Amino acid sequence: MSILEQEHKIRMRNNILKAIHFDCPDYIPMMFIINEASWYYYPEDFLYRMMDEHRFLFPSMNREMYIKRSTCEEPGKPFTDGWGCVWETMVKGIVGEVTKHPLKDWSDFGNYKSPNPLVDSGKGPINWSNVKQDLDTAKANNELAIGRLRHGHTFLNLVDIRGYENLMFDFHDNVPQLGKLIAMLEDFNMALVKNFVDRGAEMIKYPEDLGAQTGPMITPQMFRKYIRPSYERLYKYAIDRNIIVHVHSDGNLHLFADDLIALGVNVLNLQDTVNGIDWIRDNLKGKVCLELDIDRQNVTAFGTPQQIDDFVRLEIKTLSSKEGGLMMIYDLYPNVPLENIKAVMDAMEKYAFS
Repeated sequence: MSILEQEHKIRMRNNILKAIHFDCPDYIPMMFIINEASWYYYPEDFLYRMMDEHRFLFPSMNREMYIKRSTCEEPGKPFTDGWGCVWETMVKGIVGEVTKHPLKDWSDFGNYKSPNPLVDSGKGPINWSNVKQDLDTAKANNELAIGRLRHGHTFLNLVDIRGYENLMFDFHDNVPQLGKLIAMLEDFNMALVKNFVDRGAEMIKYPEDLGAQTGPMITPQMFRKYIRPSYERLYKYAIDRNIIVHVHSDGNLHLFADDLIALGVNVLNLQDTVNGIDWIRDNLKGKVCLELDIDRQNVTAFGTPQQIDDFVRLEIKTLSSKEGGLMMIYDLYPNVPLENIKAVMDAMEKYAFS
């Protein structure tokens, strides 16, 4: 790593921390993620050229670190996770859906076991020696050392295990097995959190979608009764040790955002247009550091480069402040036109210093 690259990474790290803690960052932290499926869909030479032309977004000369290839399931090759959920996908590099719920019938609960958190992440194997090495390497490279639970660690994991409709009836009927299953999930998740903490994580990510396109997937009442208590304990373990709590949720969060903020979340990753930029400004700006997920459904997929530029500029004008509290992220999936990929990168670099 060159001296210039080291200096840039130090600046990036410090700037991210300033943004999270409302400590007047020098610029808005930006992250551009190239989803695994995109590496199979787009010409690699184009992606590498875009990376070379946008060094602010891709500062490392080590291109391999930007190749995100992590899905367990492949087309025609179902994957069974540690909870017994069978995952299938039709697109290489895209996370699939659960096609077999291991506890579709509660009569099977007596023999149901959780995975071993010493060797299983909940969706695929985990090697804690490698995790420790990765966290140490991140610190040595002046990057944040980040641990993360699997996506869908609690509510969605319950959906995967029981099936959505069954779970909704479970909530309504308050079946006695449900509390035991939630406790089993929490014990497993807490073991993962503790392992990340013990190995030096400075931030822990808790990704879990709670919202659908226009509203919640679970009522606020059921969320507060069954899900929030586990969230609180999982977050608190990190908060008590001064570790940054990062929460991601796709979908409409209008009915859940206050709950998450009340639990001490430091960074809230949420979708922009699904929640509404004005709603985010009126309800969340200044209360929590926002990691704004730039729209992938409409403007960047179907708009013009100029519309993309105007869109990113408007978001920053609406949600940024000199004190901080705003970061932005874009996750590239297939079917975005090449000129729009460049336009998103250009706009993120152009307006980061606004």
